[in-house]
Amino acid sequence: MNYSLEVRPEALADIEEAATWYEEHEAGLGTDFVKTVLESIDSLLVNPLVHRLRDRRRNVRWILTNRFPYKVVYQSRDQRVTVVAVLHIARHERRWKERV
Repeated sequence: MNYSLEVRPEALADIEEAATWYEEHEAGLGTDFVKTVLESIDSLLVNPLVHRLRDRRRNVRWILTNRFPYKVVYQSRDQRVTVVAVLHIARHERRWKERV
C-alpha cells in the first residue's frame, strides 16, 4: 500500500528548533538529529499502523527516534500519514494534543 506524507509546519519547526539546540552544543550533531528524524519519518511510509495507537479518538500514534530522545507524533488516515509534532519524550502530552 502506498502512503502519502504530510509534515505539518509545526513539526518542521520542532525539528529545526531541536537541531539548532544540538548544533549549538556540538558541531554536526544537529545534522545527525535531522537525519535520524527523517529516517524515522520515512519508515512510517512502509507501514504506519505498526506502531501502537496512543489516542484512539484522535487516531494518534508515535515512533521513537534512534539515538535521540524524541518521538515523531503522527496520524494515519486514508493512505495519508500526517506528522503533527516531533517532541522530546519528556515533554507533556498537551504539546501534541493542542495540534490535533
